[in-house]
Amino acid sequence: MIKSIFNEGQPQSITEVLQNKDERVKLQQEILQKFPETTLLDVKLNIPGPIKNNRYLEKIFAAGIFDLETVFQNSNLPFILYEHWEKVTGPENFYLVNCNYRVVKEKAVEFEEHQKINRLFDADVLIDKQKQAISRNELGMPVRRCFLCSRPAKECARSRRHSVTDLQDYITNLYRQEISSD
Repeated sequence: MIKSIFNEGQPQSITEVLQNKDERVKLQQEILQKFPETTLLDVKLNIPGPIKNNRYLEKIFAAGIFDLETVFQNSNLPFILYEHWEKVTGPENFYLVNCNYRVVKEKAVEFEEHQKINRLFDADVLIDKQKQAISRNELGMPVRRCFLCSRPAKECARSRRHSVTDLQDYITNLYRQEISSD
């Protein structure tokens, strides 16, 4: 049995993560300029620590994306995969969804809470007229909860309440339970 799914992969520095964020924002803006009437759904893993991608995290991503697309298909939401990134900073999908952003955000939150493994995902909904992703708060939805202690996730992240090791151990155990028995 694997000890930790984070024992392999190329460690990423904060500089590399921020550079990837800049590239993401640039692509988001390009997509929204090209398709101003469409809702953009940007889906990525939210992984603590320097390892952001490896074969285990790719399996988690694939399982979550399958679930996300199933949620959208079952809701008859028309979507297309515009672009897929497979980078050392993590896999990421950019979807065009031909539907009101509120409905897309509701379905994105449904996906994030549908299975334990999906709580590792960040499904951002963006529209042309707004500079930032649509928040749960803006739509009167409950905040995202920490998977370790159930406090608001942003509160735990800001205060660094949990160690990277504790978070990675949780994700490794979740991988064993939900994805594989390696």
